[in-house]
Amino acid sequence: MSGISSAKSDQPLKSVDSVPALRRAVTILDLVAAAGGSLSAAEITRQLALPKSTAHGQINVLTELGLLVRTAEGTYRLGPHLMHWADGFLSQMDFVALFRDYFATDSELDGYTITLTVLDRDEVVYVSCRNADQPLGHSFRIGKRLPAPFTATGKVLLSELEYGELERIFADRFPAPLTASSVSNLTELQTEFPGIRERGFSIDNGQIHEAMTCVGAAIYDHSGKVVAGIATSFLSSEARSDMTTRLGEKIRHAAIALSRQSGYRGG
Repeated sequence: MSGISSAKSDQPLKSVDSVPALRRAVTILDLVAAAGGSLSAAEITRQLALPKSTAHGQINVLTELGLLVRTAEGTYRLGPHLMHWADGFLSQMDFVALFRDYFATDSELDGYTITLTVLDRDEVVYVSCRNADQPLGHSFRIGKRLPAPFTATGKVLLSELEYGELERIFADRFPAPLTASSVSNLTELQTEFPGIRERGFSIDNGQIHEAMTCVGAAIYDHSGKVVAGIATSFLSSEARSDMTTRLGEKIRHAAIALSRQSGYRGG
């Protein structure tokens, strides 16, 4: 079943073309997906407590549309047409657009500088930013690069890597410190990782600029892979313990929301 003819897919679905039928169809697809293999029509009917005629009619339509496939054993598994939807979803996945849309409507971090970065070996690259009116003594711009070990997003992204990968990244050299607070080697950087994992966010305590503190969290895609980091920045003079924790929690929740919008289903 390499595809579905437009004649079939464009035909009205008659008696099953209704909102309740659509809800049942999604429930059936979710059930088969959760099974991890295939289910018989009888199993689908029993588990969803559907009338036999309703279940069979729905299964037949889903099979006709390529959303289910009938196996040689007479059971049903997910069909190839679902991949068209999956591909369409993934192709329009734009973290920059998600970032901009999210912070355009979310007021939790109004007044704070927010940045979006991706990891490029030992550096982070800034791909989007919303600079606050309040001066920080350091400005962010799209395309800017900074040493990953010193930035909040870099720390959280590096904390997700295996030790062997970290060794490869920093095999030639470790970045020269930017401030007196900057970590000076890989071992020192790694001592921060347990705290990052426990809190769910990282802290740059003046490691990029002495007058600036940042907290960052990771964004995950539909496969559970870390793809980007977001951070908020504020004056170190304001960085009381409770404020750092409060803003860290806010940036962590924002990262979770962006991950969910990307299809992530983890915790």
